[in-house]
Amino acid sequence: MGALVSHWLYGRADDSLPFSSSDFLHLALPTSSRLAVTLNSSPVPHGDTRSHWSSVHRSPHFLMSDCKQEVTRSPIEQSSDGIRAEMGVNSGLHVWEVQWSPSLRGSHAVIGITTQKCPLQASGYNVLIGGDSQSWGWELKTNQLWHAGQSFGLYPGKRKGGPPEAAEDFSPLSSNLRLLKAAETPLHIPECILLVLDADAGTLGFIVDGSFLGVAFTDLPRGGEMFPAVNSVRGGAIIRLQYLNGATRDPPALMALCGLSIRQSLGKERQNQTAKLPLPPRLQHYLISSH
Repeated sequence: MGALVSHWLYGRADDSLPFSSSDFLHLALPTSSRLAVTLNSSPVPHGDTRSHWSSVHRSPHFLMSDCKQEVTRSPIEQSSDGIRAEMGVNSGLHVWEVQWSPSLRGSHAVIGITTQKCPLQASGYNVLIGGDSQSWGWELKTNQLWHAGQSFGLYPGKRKGGPPEAAEDFSPLSSNLRLLKAAETPLHIPECILLVLDADAGTLGFIVDGSFLGVAFTDLPRGGEMFPAVNSVRGGAIIRLQYLNGATRDPPALMALCGLSIRQSLGKERQNQTAKLPLPPRLQHYLISSH
């Protein structure tokens, strides 16, 4: 059976190779099996309360939709405004999706994690999420990481220079300057960002365009509730939250790992071809229902 599956999968390798034009592909880091299984599992149903913004713990300048998943910042000047999720977590691995159009961000557009004590409104234009010791944030316009009111540098940290531009001086000094400039130029962060919190390990990371950019923060407090949060100074900013999935601290089940391996071998273009695999109907049903 295993030989038949392998022949079916790898005998069609030419039409199963995934293609991505993402600028983040060369920055992607390997994910743990626990995170990989979580990302490839069926998302929780819409309407889950873990997808709700808090109607209490927010700046009054954020207007909430009826479904509680979307908020809009009022056009108020000289104000920094934050909001956190209604429900926090204190254990396990969790993934949320934040949707925030780049055209509606402006400066000081930050996403991250807070405890219950982080302030969510301040005068002027400031970083709130990451502005104190109770929060950790990623500023999307500058790519800076923030905690305790201090910048911890660019994220992702290790960047490669792009292809050399035509008609330029390609001396070693010029090349080094171009690489340095490319490394310091902020990346354009698209609308959809995944926030990955491992409350057991005390780490926070982000996924962009399907690429895990690595751990942004370590040594987050363990045992206390942590909440996904954002802050904005842009009038009209619309920000949507969706809890995707989570996992306990236990290692993934062998069946889940096998299913993940098969789906990865199939590739994105052939996910709907599981019925053609030489597998018993029960296994085929598992592959379909668990994705």
